[in-house]
Amino acid sequence: MPDSHGHKKKDASQIKEIRALAKEFTPEQIESCITQQIAEGKNVCLIHDSHDHVVNILSKASFVKSQMHKGVSMIDAIRQLADRIRKVQKGFK
Repeated sequence: MPDSHGHKKKDASQIKEIRALAKEFTPEQIESCITQQIAEGKNVCLIHDSHDHVVNILSKASFVKSQMHKGVSMIDAIRQLADRIRKVQKGFK
């Protein structure tokens, strides 16, 4: 169900997860967690029931953290991520 801004609560929850991961881990640690999740079905960065959800969130956090290492603020990195997602989604329509 959309909130007062028209966004889904699920999107807000994902952004919280992405922000927390980007704050806590280095890009290398996030990449290692992605590799662990794919190879072993679990990782130390994010524990969740759904394998797809974990890889999705870790990949997004990796992009955000990489941008932050380049000097981009977290909010701008999240905006860049959202822009990339919208562009990909447009390609499927």
